[in-house]
Amino acid sequence: MFKTHNPKSIAPPAATYVHGLEVPASARLFFVAGQTGIRPDGSIPETIEEQADQCWKNISVILAEAGLQIHDTVKITSFITRAEHVKKYGAVRDTYLGSHRPTTTLLVVQALARPELLVEVEAIAASA
Repeated sequence: MFKTHNPKSIAPPAATYVHGLEVPASARLFFVAGQTGIRPDGSIPETIEEQADQCWKNISVILAEAGLQIHDTVKITSFITRAEHVKKYGAVRDTYLGSHRPTTTLLVVQALARPELLVEVEAIAASA
């Protein structure tokens, strides 16, 4: 359904993503607001790994409610508050993406909406 673009004339993707992804005109687009590591009971785990896992669980549940799955994502934007968390966050993200390769952007930001939050992830999905 999606056509990926990784031009040979530029450096290959450095992680779990593609440089470009084409969505057919007939596709349904679905947008997931930024999800944080807040658990259903309102608690916030302390580690980046636990918060990232909760972000991806939240995204998975939202997608499922719309009849979609992680492999339907076409764009992921991730915000983390510490550069030293890049690898730990990436390892969690990769467990959810598996072999799926959407486009992605990862930003290290000064802060999120609450000081105890370490990561936030938003997604765009598409289906035929």
